[in-house]
Amino acid sequence: MVQSMRETERKYEVPSPADTSWLPELERVDGVEAVVDRSPEELDAVYYDTDDLRLSGSSAVLRRRTGGADAGWHLKLPLSGDSREEIRSPLTDTVPDALLDLTRSRTRGAELTPVVRIRSTRQVRHLVDADGTLRAELCVDSVRAESLRVDGRHAAWNELEVELAEDADPALLDAVEKKLRKKGIARAHSPSKLVRALDETVTTTAEASDGPDASDGPDASDGPDASDGPDGSAVRDPELAGAQVLAYVREQIRALTTLDPAVRRDRPDAVHKMRVACRRLRSCLRSYRSVLDRDATDEIRRELKWLAGELGAERDQEVLMERLSGEIEALPGELVLGPVAARLRVWNVVDSTESHLRSLDALGSRRYLDLLDSLDALVERPPLRAKAAKDARKVLARAVLKEYGRLAGRMTDALELSPGPERDVALHEARKAAKKVRYATEVARPALGNPAKRLGKRVKAVQKVLGDHQDSVVARGALRDLAVVAQTAGEAGFTWGLLYGTEQARAQNSERELPALWDLASVPGLRKKLDR
Repeated sequence: MVQSMRETERKYEVPSPADTSWLPELERVDGVEAVVDRSPEELDAVYYDTDDLRLSGSSAVLRRRTGGADAGWHLKLPLSGDSREEIRSPLTDTVPDALLDLTRSRTRGAELTPVVRIRSTRQVRHLVDADGTLRAELCVDSVRAESLRVDGRHAAWNELEVELAEDADPALLDAVEKKLRKKGIARAHSPSKLVRALDETVTTTAEASDGPDASDGPDASDGPDASDGPDGSAVRDPELAGAQVLAYVREQIRALTTLDPAVRRDRPDAVHKMRVACRRLRSCLRSYRSVLDRDATDEIRRELKWLAGELGAERDQEVLMERLSGEIEALPGELVLGPVAARLRVWNVVDSTESHLRSLDALGSRRYLDLLDSLDALVERPPLRAKAAKDARKVLARAVLKEYGRLAGRMTDALELSPGPERDVALHEARKAAKKVRYATEVARPALGNPAKRLGKRVKAVQKVLGDHQDSVVARGALRDLAVVAQTAGEAGFTWGLLYGTEQARAQNSERELPALWDLASVPGLRKKLDR
């Protein structure tokens, strides 16, 4: 059984645990009434990683710690700013399977072995308010690190951790830091004990360039040297198309890796975000074939389509349940005949469970890990074409306009059709084309600026209406199936029919709204601005 918590902390250099001359300053911080001493602690932690340090290279930490109030296995995953998610599991002799699964997108199944042992003598103090409520915890650690991979390598240092209490105002960290700076206490150079221990016990100065630097994040070593591709500058010069496209690709790969643990734990909106990352990557590789050779990217696009499809069942179920349950709740009580809400819940439990298991099966497969490896290889050795070394504004503008042309053709075809199943299919195809235009503008925005941003915003409005229309099509199919099951069980079908009619009206409203929105997305002169 694992538990999760959000940890927000900052680390500082302190010359000696015996020097506490700075402590009285913290009692002057707004919202802090007192600094309360707690019992000292002796902590002993063994940190695990792969041979090539894939976890630390992606700013993740896995340790087995004894001593203190939170002894056990701890997996720390990066969040934004000063925050990390800490996932805890009880003490066992080997890495718990649940934590192994949560590291898989980073380790790719490579074996995890002990790399560093860190022992700390910790002096704990609490910053409390006037009611005695904990606002932050201060820990002054005397740290001794020992390499478990290089015999005889040791390091020792002192550090101060300031960890925000749950529900405390993040501004407290800034206020504490201001007081510490006045006393000459500066931020630590390393983001974690592990990073510092690796720097000081595992790698020498000569070796440091060969291993990952966790402080630089997972993509610090991404990208080839100057001999790769038609022009090495194409991957570094932000004015060139290759650098722009690869930067976007790296961002989406990082999103896939980061979202994987959240999907496995069924966190809200995680499946949706991971599926969007798949689509963004796939769309980028399609739209910018002039930059990245399709002979190398088409297979990756097919695998991304597979992954998005496996995740799609769970996401589609989430969207459908939210839509239908909202419509039922909005109905007056006299129009809800029979156990409508209960039947919807039963249907959702069955379908959502099956779809989540499908997502987990995909993430647990070798096929998925091979896809992640292929994506890493793509950015490490990018298959650049000649246009990768050309002006990003021109190359990216042409790609955006090409996608826009495809969307325009599909919109014209769809709007000329009469309402009905054929038009529903055509509008769905237009929706997919609109997404491709949006994602293409995201890649191009650093180069093209406001014209790309405006086009993306206007196309997003079109896509939203097209999406609501498609959701209505899917919802009507589900409502019909639910009505059949209800009728077979001898239940009233009135409410299901009413909801079906509501969805039909929503689709008609979307179709009426669409032409005006499409006219806005086709603003005269926008093409010229993009093509400059």
